Amino acid sequence: MNSSLEQGRDIHVSPQVLDAVARALLLDRAERSHLFALAGSVDPMPGKECTGVPRALRDVLEQLAPYPAVVQNSRFDILAYNSTYGQLLCELDALPDEDRNCMWLAFTHAGWRTGLADWEATVRTMTAKFRSAMAEHIAEPGWKALVARLTEASPEFREIWAQHEVERPRGVVKVFRHPVVGVLQLIGTNMWLGPNPGAKVLTYTPVDEASRERLQELEKLAHAVAL
Repeated sequence: MNSSLEQGRDIHVSPQVLDAVARALLLDRAERSHLFALAGSVDPMPGKECTGVPRALRDVLEQLAPYPAVVQNSRFDILAYNSTYGQLLCELDALPDEDRNCMWLAFTHAGWRTGLADWEATVRTMTAKFRSAMAEHIAEPGWKALVARLTEASPEFREIWAQHEVERPRGVVKVFRHPVVGVLQLIGTNMWLGPNPGAKVLTYTPVDEASRERLQELEKLAHAVAL
């Protein structure tokens, strides 16, 4: 439908249908506003975030365990995750919602800094991807607020941000150091839930048998913590 709207075709869609589409695609405020503008329709709930993750998708995440899986948006906000991802780099359940952002955690959380085997390369890549995604959200307060918060909290972020590097998303092998189960070599796979680059499910699968066994240990640890 979006491609038809972008091409200017005379298509009439009710606000209720547009709202359902926005929620299904987990659109943020700007994306939702753009959708209604293309359709020439008045948004009955302007400014609404549609990033709530449906129960069905949360169930899918849990079924992927012991493989870590998370739903992120293009700002690196962590919208939902399964039990294994929740213990991969720290105990996510113990963090306030406003801190559940991969950029924030990578630069400010001690567990993430030690858990990412090549921390410097990882945060440089993340920052470049973040800058690339921000080009489409440059006027949005949420993006500006995160940059301001990181700038104040992290001298490393200030240095990297000032270099203006840009990078498009790509899959690579990542190495994590977990304090209990040990080193995990995992490859990340993105499954887009809507227009790329929008919300996505990011899954991590092992590249060797040792990592596969350690993921199973991590899943057991996650369940033990939950009890």
